Amino acid sequence: MTLDYLDFDYSEDTEGIGVFDAMATIRPQHLAAVRAEVEQVLGWANDVFAGRRGPVEDGGEWDYDLQEMPDDSPGEARHTVTLSISGTEAFCAAFREAFDLPG
Repeated sequence: MTLDYLDFDYSEDTEGIGVFDAMATIRPQHLAAVRAEVEQVLGWANDVFAGRRGPVEDGGEWDYDLQEMPDDSPGEARHTVTLSISGTEAFCAAFREAFDLPG
């Protein structure tokens, strides 16, 4: 699946829990497209890892944090959307494959 706005960076903690972080700062006219990509990503995770969402440390396979904030700086209006997805090794491997991310 191709993503035009969300560009994920990957990190891993010492316990092997992977985290994909993406941030998009966009003009208001692109907000619907970014939200659609977020829905696509979360829809994939909910479909492929159905019923397994929850903190990995509590036995879940994956979890996420989504934030959306208007940018109050002077000039043209912008919004910042951040999406962090954490998961097990199996989830992270499947996520990379589904969204063609480097390993």
